[in-house]
Amino acid sequence: MLLFAGLGNPGAKYANNRHNVGFMAADAIVRRHSFSPWSKKFQGLISEGTLGGEKIVLIKPQTFMNLSGQSVGEALRFYKLEPPALTVFYDEIDLADGKLRIKTGGGAGGHNGIRSIDGHVGNTYRRVRIGVGHPGVKEMVQHHVLGDFDKADREWLEPLLEAIADNAAMIVKGDESGFMNKAALSVQGKSAPEPEKPAQKQQAPKQQSHVRQARPQQPVVKLPESGPMAAMLKKLFGKD
Repeated sequence: MLLFAGLGNPGAKYANNRHNVGFMAADAIVRRHSFSPWSKKFQGLISEGTLGGEKIVLIKPQTFMNLSGQSVGEALRFYKLEPPALTVFYDEIDLADGKLRIKTGGGAGGHNGIRSIDGHVGNTYRRVRIGVGHPGVKEMVQHHVLGDFDKADREWLEPLLEAIADNAAMIVKGDESGFMNKAALSVQGKSAPEPEKPAQKQQAPKQQSHVRQARPQQPVVKLPESGPMAAMLKKLFGKD
């Protein structure tokens, strides 16, 4: 028996937040594999089913993200499971949109839900980190994760959630690299394309300025070739 946990915040106002992608992954698995209806237990919602021949209890803590460990820890102790039997799905700002990585152990990386679970059960459990991108500046992180996914994000989010659900049994069997490969293939070419560089404009033939265009053209004056005036000009300019 294994325990899967998807992290997020309860309530409709948070449902589409980036911070709730762990809930979204849990819901996708429940739908894909016809798990039991959600029921209230362990300060959360649980659903049961089978993956890869193994019984799975899937939990969505309803304690709010910062207290996720209370719910997950209670479930783990009730079923007499050790931390290695736990897999947690959650959002990761240090991964680009649509990227997915699995690791066991490690630090919380600033994620309050993971910090809470570490405090209740230790850190020797498997983490499925789902990339939601970084806003670029530390001060914007909270606004970013508590903001909803954009419409354009659905291009990669929906295929990724489907891949997580379709291939969840690979996690059970320990094929983590295979699972990550399936996830990567699902979003290949789905991310937003880089903006095209503007084409260089061909330089138009150099034109005269408006001032010069407006200036009247001076008429060409024909100099006299003979007579007193011609003689004087020749004397002034030294022309023969």
